[in-house]
Amino acid sequence: MLIGYARVSTQDQKPELQLDALKAAGCEQMFQEKASGKNTDRPELQTCIKVLRTGDTLVVWRLDRLGRSLKDLVGIIHGLEERGIGFRSLNESIDTTTAGGKLIFNIFGALAEFERTLIRERTVAGLAAARARGRCGGRPLKLSKGDVKKAAAMLLSPAMTKAEVARHFGVSRVTLDAALAREVHQ
Repeated sequence: MLIGYARVSTQDQKPELQLDALKAAGCEQMFQEKASGKNTDRPELQTCIKVLRTGDTLVVWRLDRLGRSLKDLVGIIHGLEERGIGFRSLNESIDTTTAGGKLIFNIFGALAEFERTLIRERTVAGLAAARARGRCGGRPLKLSKGDVKKAAAMLLSPAMTKAEVARHFGVSRVTLDAALAREVHQ
C-alpha cells in the first residue's frame, strides 16, 4: 500500500499541490499537517509511521516535507527500512524499493555521516586553535582563583559551613564544590 505524507510549514500555506501529487502517485491513504520541519514532534507524521506495515511505501512530494536535515531524513528512512517499509520522494525520484533508489539513499546517508564528521573535525580544530591562543572554551568561572583560596581558608574554620561560604560569594554550594575540586586538581 502506498501511504502519503504532506506537510506545510505555516497556516497560510496550502497542502493541495502535495495532496494532488500524492493522489496521482497512487496513495490510498494520506496524512497531512501544518508544522515546521524543525519540529521533530509532528503528531501526523508519528501516526503515519505507526500505520505503515511491512511491504508498504511512504510517499512524500519532496524530501524536505519529511525532514529538515539530511541526518533526520536518513534516520527516519533507515527506521522504515528496518521494518521492511519502502520510501518514495516524487520530486527527487527516489524510490528505496528499487536497487537504484537504495543506492541513492545510501549515498545520502554517507554524505550525512561525512557532514557530521566534518563538523566534528572543524569543532576540534577550532577549539585547539583557541587553546593555542590562550583561550579556553566553556562558561566563565564564577569564582576567581583568589576567591577559591579565600573560600578554602574560610572552610578551615569549624564554625563555617560550605553553605555559608557559598552564600558569602554569591554562588551555589555545587559551584563552590566544583571550584574547590578544580583548585585541588591543578
